[in-house]
Amino acid sequence: MNRRNFMQSSAAVGAAAALVNPFSLYAAADFPVVRVAEDKRNFKSKAIEKAIKKFKKGVKNEELAWLFNNCFPNTLDTTVTYATKNGRPDTYVITGDIDAMWLRDSVAQVWPYMKFIEEDKDLQHLIAGVINRQTSYILKDPYANAFYDDPDKKGEWFSDHTDMQPGVHERKYEIDSLCYPIRLAYNYWKSSGDTSPFDENWKKAIKLILKTFKDQQRKEDLGPYSFQRTTHKGTDTLPMKGYGYPIKPVGLICSMFRPSDDATVYAFLVPSNFFAVVSLRQAAEMMTALFNDNATASELKALADEVEGALKKYAIIDHPKYGKIYAFEVDGFGSYNLMDDANIPSLLSLPYLDAVDINDPIYQNTRKYAWSEDNPFFIKGTAAEGIGGPHVDRDMIWPMSIIMKGLTSTDKEEIKWCIKTLQETHGDTGFMHETFHKNDPKNFTRSWFAWANTLFGEFLYKTFEENPELLS
Repeated sequence: MNRRNFMQSSAAVGAAAALVNPFSLYAAADFPVVRVAEDKRNFKSKAIEKAIKKFKKGVKNEELAWLFNNCFPNTLDTTVTYATKNGRPDTYVITGDIDAMWLRDSVAQVWPYMKFIEEDKDLQHLIAGVINRQTSYILKDPYANAFYDDPDKKGEWFSDHTDMQPGVHERKYEIDSLCYPIRLAYNYWKSSGDTSPFDENWKKAIKLILKTFKDQQRKEDLGPYSFQRTTHKGTDTLPMKGYGYPIKPVGLICSMFRPSDDATVYAFLVPSNFFAVVSLRQAAEMMTALFNDNATASELKALADEVEGALKKYAIIDHPKYGKIYAFEVDGFGSYNLMDDANIPSLLSLPYLDAVDINDPIYQNTRKYAWSEDNPFFIKGTAAEGIGGPHVDRDMIWPMSIIMKGLTSTDKEEIKWCIKTLQETHGDTGFMHETFHKNDPKNFTRSWFAWANTLFGEFLYKTFEENPELLS
């Protein structure tokens, strides 16, 4: 890092959301203090602070220790609002520079803290609050991807041509928005043994997710969801009266938008369908264990089996260079979209989501394809290489893709390369970003993007525990 060129521009975030940026400088040193001051942190976790101290003590690379100190607690420091509501934990989680709670992002932001909840009850309660809040949001609208804290607020997308309600920030239907809350709930239950978040409302939410997924198999009709937006950006709206391009009902589930919030080309989004298989089976296990509801559990498992079978039949493509690989999107008619996007779930991320075995030969072929110039959204420049996507711009790499490459790698040299690249591309800010230009890391988008920060922290801590020598 060039300390003299430390970027003060990280103070300019969130103006549109009327938020105060917590990333102001408090000192000027070799590695300036950019973590928000202790008295201004939204939530303090003894377990996370202990992990930060442990990492700093065990890692001789001062810049990595500094980055971990900044990034790993960023979600807790700056994006969570924890309270007790009707005697139950309640947690609202913003993305950073956008004052709204995405179902996907909010899970991803707190996920790296799950391993610490056994030693920190306050942290456990905070995550229980995320589960409770997400349950209420799913019951409000299972097709929405992001919500406000204020249930009466009408935001900038309220005029979208869909069944918008007050309190909903955006109503882009994405499979993963309903999978992530199950991922969090299941692993919270397994880690803590606590069943208090899993009441009748949670059970209703699971049944609503099941209904939504079945409706979006579109076996009988197009279903209740359509979406269009008056916009100059084609990826922000859906064609054909808001229902998207035709699909052949083959057992897969439609996702009208990707985890990047961009519209799908073919509605059977393969990474998200893989994610759904895992989530449906986790939900089935919980319905049996916690509610003795074997009927719903059987429906969940049957749908998971159906989707899994359809993936094997329709999602595998014979590539002339890589052999059998997974397509990114298919339509059931035989058309497919070969690419990968940085946002998670991606094809690259499937083992991270427990959706495929990391040694699955088709996944390994797909991984090679995704991280190559045969992927239209693979980007290589003088500063770095990685995967991008249509959400930002052609030459912009998502750090998230480099992090995910590292998290899904068994190759020590590859992991070391990922860490080195991320260390060199934070743009002298001390934080990860949404994207950075392939030739200039100081040209980045979103200086306050908590998901990328916490995910980077997860990657560093995993490496610290498994291969600490790679952090030297």
